Amino acid sequence: METLIFDIKRFAINDGPGIRITIFFKGCPLSCKWCHNPEGISAKAQKMYDVDKCIGCNLCVDACELDACILTENGIVTDANICQVCGKCEDPCPTKATEISGKIISENELMKTIKRETLLMDKSEGGVTFSGGEPLMHNNYLLKI
Repeated sequence: METLIFDIKRFAINDGPGIRITIFFKGCPLSCKWCHNPEGISAKAQKMYDVDKCIGCNLCVDACELDACILTENGIVTDANICQVCGKCEDPCPTKATEISGKIISENELMKTIKRETLLMDKSEGGVTFSGGEPLMHNNYLLKI
């Protein structure tokens, strides 16, 4: 199973002492009724769409090389049988109505991101919080970090 990250929050103050960076992993087997991050449940990349943010500009539809997206009177509709969750529809969206939840980030790339925050974390006695989904599903990845 490849490790996917669905969010990185810098300057987090709610996930432990001090100022932190919180890394959110995709994938969770627990099915908690109180889950705060349902976008982290699936271990696979997912296309997320927020109709309230959509301005109907059609840029995502034009960017989809597979014609998986169409603009309807109810917003963008994606044919899940065609969509490969490549993210080409996400890039041109000016309002972030379309986003891909889950990206491959190498251990080295993630460490570079974490190290950029080291000075702030040291001064505030903060650190790194791994969240999710369930980060322990990615124990080999975490051990490398």
